[in-house]
Amino acid sequence: MVQPLSYLKESPSQTAGPYVHIGCTPNFVGIGGVYDTDLGAGPMVNDKTRGERITIRGFVYDGAGTALKDALIEVWQADAQGFYNSPSETRGAADPNFFGWARCPGDMATGEFVFETIKPGRVPFRDGRLMAPHVTFWIVARGINLGLHTRMYFSDEEQANAEDPILSRIEHRMRVPTLIGQREGDTITFDIHLQGEKETIFFDI
Repeated sequence: MVQPLSYLKESPSQTAGPYVHIGCTPNFVGIGGVYDTDLGAGPMVNDKTRGERITIRGFVYDGAGTALKDALIEVWQADAQGFYNSPSETRGAADPNFFGWARCPGDMATGEFVFETIKPGRVPFRDGRLMAPHVTFWIVARGINLGLHTRMYFSDEEQANAEDPILSRIEHRMRVPTLIGQREGDTITFDIHLQGEKETIFFDI
């Protein structure tokens, strides 16, 4: 859930550089003594978390179709009942056993990212209409001046996707599939393309 930060002034943008995943997740790359554990590296779920367990996995590709090995991906989402684990959540109490946010650097050998989570519930849009279940992604890597925001919807939610107030506003319908994670069993595959023919839709938020 995006929180209002109107009390802060925007600082000048700079490129993330080639080492953002090292600075944010030093333990992942073998640099100890900075943090006890990398922020966001802990599990999003435990054995008491309510909801359907799923695994989200994918790659971040550049314009040439090469998987990035220095990307850092964050996700945040609602719990199984559609509530966010956030102080800004006023509709109800979120599942205390679901963290709702995680960070994962791409694998240094392949670039793959993996999140173990649950399938989120539906959340109301600002006008009250229900959005389809989705997970919000934030991506940074070398050469990206500002973090990129996108969403992953679910291929097994065709009816909810058709009703979604965000998806329905996309003018170029052939690009909608760039926001749909493909489900096989309990695994959802979601690849992010920064440029090129399969460029993922990114949101200006």
